Amino acid sequence: MKKCLLIGVLLILVWSFKESSFFAQLQPDHFPAPLHPQLELVSASKIELGRVLFYDPQFSSDGMVSCASCHSSYNAFAHTDHALSHGVFDSIGHRNAPALFNLAWQRHFMHDGAIHHLEAQALAPLNSELEMGSSTSEFQRKLTQSELYKNLFAEAFANEAPNVPDALEALSAFQLSLISAESKYDRVQAGKERFTEMEQKGYQLFQRHCGSCHQEPLFTSDQFEANGLPVDSQLMDPGRFAISRDSSDLYHFKVPPLRNLRYTYPYMHDGRFLTLREVINHYSPKDGDLSQSPLQKPLSEAEKTELLAFLKTLNDEEFVFNPRHSYPRWVLSYNPKPHD
Repeated sequence: MKKCLLIGVLLILVWSFKESSFFAQLQPDHFPAPLHPQLELVSASKIELGRVLFYDPQFSSDGMVSCASCHSSYNAFAHTDHALSHGVFDSIGHRNAPALFNLAWQRHFMHDGAIHHLEAQALAPLNSELEMGSSTSEFQRKLTQSELYKNLFAEAFANEAPNVPDALEALSAFQLSLISAESKYDRVQAGKERFTEMEQKGYQLFQRHCGSCHQEPLFTSDQFEANGLPVDSQLMDPGRFAISRDSSDLYHFKVPPLRNLRYTYPYMHDGRFLTLREVINHYSPKDGDLSQSPLQKPLSEAEKTELLAFLKTLNDEEFVFNPRHSYPRWVLSYNPKPHD
């Protein structure tokens, strides 16, 4: 009975999303054309499968860590409990987990751009000793043993048995569905609201000083820039240089999108700043070197407050608290009969 109910729920989801035109329905009018080459493969059933995989900790070596452990939906798919991400057996990683949204408009993934294909990205944490501590072969083994995944793969991939390539495609589909475009900024762009006087002043400051790297409306250039931070003597993170081996990329990191900053602290690739004012102070020191800053001169305290007021308009509560993005609670009551 429960199995039939589940299938019915999934069919309703498929109908409500109208699988073949998923992105045509959800792509914001003021966004550019998406870049991901696999958008035509996205469907509601694949998204739901990817969602379950994203929240499932059984694929880690200690059975405690899932993708969502470092990418919480309530933190815009970032995390706030540690400056550096934690993995299996409470191991500590080298960087702060980046937020996950609007990935269909990005060519590079991870702080150093080590991954340039979203479907391959999940293999990195899966096989990392500091993250999920597992292997691709173990992932395959656990998939094939699960009655839940046998049914979900059959729904999403026309009766295919669970397998790693399809699982990666489903994880990619779920992540591509994470679109954040309902902030006050977006409503202003649509002519539905107006900025306050302080927000408007902050917007003008942003356009003059920040907009070349944090390009609207995605608020990232998807490129790599020097962030001017002193190098951590323990981490010694070379940034993009570790991938490109080009000396001009030393200590360059991917420009992060500025949406949902209320939820994605701590900030920077190593999580060293807890507040946005600390970040702004870093780029606008009272007496210091501005060579690594886009500013010609330091901002006044009043200007910093105005800039903060604008940045708050980029928070998207509709995205952060969207139940379609959160843990799939129906899994807890899933109790299928074993196959003959």
